[in-house]
Amino acid sequence: MANHKSALKRIRSNEAKRLINKYQHKSARNAVRKLRSLKDRKEAETLFTTVAGMLDKLAKKNIIHKNKAGNLKSGLQLHINGL
Repeated sequence: MANHKSALKRIRSNEAKRLINKYQHKSARNAVRKLRSLKDRKEAETLFTTVAGMLDKLAKKNIIHKNKAGNLKSGLQLHINGL
């Protein structure tokens, strides 16, 4: 157990941040899954902008690696181009 006030506060803040990061990561994964399942090109293009933004934010905050975000965006763009 932590002995200092600052350590206790750090434990609390880490848990809060972990939950926020987990929620954002899961939301982005679900959005990617939804985009991959779309068959309409127009609808996919509008959703792609929001999904790309979500992935960029996750990469900026080091929740996912920047190369993973790039690879996902590239794959999604190829999917849209194939529609």
